Amino acid sequence: MTELATLVSGAQAYRIADIATVAGDELPRLPVILRILLENVLRNGGEDRQAAIDAILGWLAHGCSEREIAFQPSRVLMHDTTCGPALVDIAGLRASLAEAGGDPRRLNPVLPVDVSTDHSIGVDVFARPDAVKRNMAHEMKRNGERYRFMKWASAALDNVRIHPPGTGIMHTLNLERLASVVTTFERDGTAWAAPDTLIGTDSHTPMINGIGVLAWGVGGLEAESVMFGMPVTMRVPDVVGVRLIGRLREGVLATDLALTVTERLRRIDLADRFVEFFGPGVSSLSAGERAVVANMTPEFGANSGYFPIDARTLEYLAQTGRSPAQLELIEAYARRQRLWLDPDATPRYTKTVSIDLGEIEISLAGPRRPQDRISADKAADALLPLLASKPDTTTPDCQDPDGPADGAVAIAAITSCTNTSDPRLLIAAGLVARKARRLGLKPPAWVKTSLAPGSPAAERYLQRAGLLPDLEALGFGIVGYGCTTCIGNSGPLAPAMTKAMQDPELAPVAVLSGNRNFPGRVHAQIELAFLASPPLVVAYALAGDARRNILHDPIARNAAGADIRLADIWPTGKEIDEALMLAQNAGDYEDAYGIAEASADWAAFEAPGTALFPWNDASTYIRRPPFAGLGSGTRLGRYQAAPLLVLGDDITTDHISPAGAIAASSEAAEYLVGHGEDAHDLNVFASRRGNWEVMLRGLFTNKSVRNLLGPDLVPGTTIHAGSGECMSLRRAAERYAQEGRSVVIVAGERYGMGSSRDWAAKGVALLGVRAVLALSFERIHRSNLIGMGILPLRLPADRHPRDLDLRPDDSLEIEALAEMVTPRAAINVRILRNGAETDRFVATAAVETNLECEILRVGGLLPLILRNAMPRSGIER
Repeated sequence: MTELATLVSGAQAYRIADIATVAGDELPRLPVILRILLENVLRNGGEDRQAAIDAILGWLAHGCSEREIAFQPSRVLMHDTTCGPALVDIAGLRASLAEAGGDPRRLNPVLPVDVSTDHSIGVDVFARPDAVKRNMAHEMKRNGERYRFMKWASAALDNVRIHPPGTGIMHTLNLERLASVVTTFERDGTAWAAPDTLIGTDSHTPMINGIGVLAWGVGGLEAESVMFGMPVTMRVPDVVGVRLIGRLREGVLATDLALTVTERLRRIDLADRFVEFFGPGVSSLSAGERAVVANMTPEFGANSGYFPIDARTLEYLAQTGRSPAQLELIEAYARRQRLWLDPDATPRYTKTVSIDLGEIEISLAGPRRPQDRISADKAADALLPLLASKPDTTTPDCQDPDGPADGAVAIAAITSCTNTSDPRLLIAAGLVARKARRLGLKPPAWVKTSLAPGSPAAERYLQRAGLLPDLEALGFGIVGYGCTTCIGNSGPLAPAMTKAMQDPELAPVAVLSGNRNFPGRVHAQIELAFLASPPLVVAYALAGDARRNILHDPIARNAAGADIRLADIWPTGKEIDEALMLAQNAGDYEDAYGIAEASADWAAFEAPGTALFPWNDASTYIRRPPFAGLGSGTRLGRYQAAPLLVLGDDITTDHISPAGAIAASSEAAEYLVGHGEDAHDLNVFASRRGNWEVMLRGLFTNKSVRNLLGPDLVPGTTIHAGSGECMSLRRAAERYAQEGRSVVIVAGERYGMGSSRDWAAKGVALLGVRAVLALSFERIHRSNLIGMGILPLRLPADRHPRDLDLRPDDSLEIEALAEMVTPRAAINVRILRNGAETDRFVATAAVETNLECEILRVGGLLPLILRNAMPRSGIER
């Protein structure tokens, strides 16, 4: 059997790993995702190559497998607040390697690493013409030290490319510019072609799956191992097929589809599973619409949400400036390898779900979780039970002259890669703004409005369509190119809202076109938030409150006093298509990115030119991390541990390690002010991830966190066993360490859902936690815990933390010796109260591969990376 073949595209011949020949008649039955994994195994080889091929083809027998394969992506994608900690880790590892007598330059990424700078810009200034300029000035001033460090890394390390502030959000940058869909490279003097694959240090990395690139999000720790040449070791994944039929109705947009898919798929256990969309309905969706759905992959709980390549893919690539030669290669390769979408095909899947696009309705999600989709006319019903003043259900007066009432919209933000990467959605928002402007409508003064597209090209196509002035007239001028409000960098509220919130009974609402709405994520003072399409965000801004049926009730009045309803300003599909035709110019993308890359402010930053980073103990941004070394060995063993935290369901990584503004009254602020920082401008936690001292003090301080060890515990605190004192988690952890006592965390369902931030695991490791026991874990956080040497244990379904009734003086005895921890091993746990056993159960090690077991045995990924780079017998490896 010949496993290699030649593909000719244009005048160039390429060698390819011939999956069609290897899989034979079985290939059409394989999900496209597994076809890509099969190609990867064929091309990259390894000792277990044939076993991996057999494992993938053998998957067809049952639609699942317990066998492991090694996946080697072609590149890595990061953003500044995950890359920052990763680069600090690498700098720390280099220092440790030099101290051990090794050459620090041996620690270099072997894969291309692209880094966007998108996660720290805030909406300090809005609704004014110079908003972008002023917000960027704040960005450069606040983060100069961090950016100089990133420039050091790009010079000191091979294969690292930094895209400066202003170049957009990583996922939009990937869609519009970086992704090749089919990549080419040279090996041993021969030209090869292969699928473009990657991993990214952000949970929304699967957005690129909308154009047929297989990718998924990982934590920064796992990305570090891949950078240094370690493969991603994984079980042959379960693949859930989502069959799409029909087409979207008039007025229904990609956001509505994405929220519906999220709602439907969250009902299924998708932990460590991949999702593939198939069926005739896929062909009716543009690549932009597919990308919106794929972006929500972490919200529906899967590893990846994949759409195969087809003519709509090529159409998008042409619109964003890819070359005709590249398009020709993509089509030739995808058809030859059977990666091209066949809308009538029905591959074998682990499980199949069917969704009729014709049944999708205009939707919102919230007011607290992205999977809680509701029809847009039901927002008031979802909101009213949660409002402090419990107003009646009558429709509020349009733009109440007395100011904001309970349920008022404090933030209306067109933000996030999720919905600003699809030009059709921004065009629709612009058309709503145009119609509202012509009617003389404006949002009330208490609404903070903003537009933060994922790409600098967005300004060009909105200008070309003549819609940017209309958006600006309603306060939706561009405030910057970054994640902004979606990750909590929403800046201060409007003065009118700040004043009104002196009334503790007022509960404001945020409406944003983002992907997450956990309490406190968008803004520390906002517990309630709805996810919506960009045009619906504009409508809610005009209404000024969320206590209405947005589809049917009046949202404003014109100058003559006539009621204006959503139908009066909602664009038709024909209007969107016509405006989109005016907007499109393939040359805009390269030009816009080129100007952003040539940032003079970025070029002005100077950085050290040394192989070792010169640490500064006085820095409040970059500190050498204590865990970037060989460590103290494994955290496995047989031990008794005190419960440091006992938590309920849906504890997100936002709850564990916040990203938003650092409150002036916090322990982190006390540390920063004590080190010379301005108490009135402490920046955000996301920008301080290079300083472990700051991050440690921010753990579990989100105001929604409830430590069940005590009814009155303030977030970020616990009760120390023995003394009975209430104290910060940091102080308690220090005292337990001095006493020689182990600690664990106990939690409910979906522990670690949300962002991929590895500090949610690093911080817990610094607290000395040896194990986290939870009813279920979100995938990336589970991996991050293992990366820090912490054992994740799944509790039995009948052992919810609230029913365990754990008390501060109780102990959990865990029997997890290194030789006992294997993938999904049974681990004995006993609960002791006053030295006597009160409960006994068997937990399951949430460990999926043998490599993860090895990582736990050596105490984490960083010690493993360092060991692999250490000199042996005085000779460099």
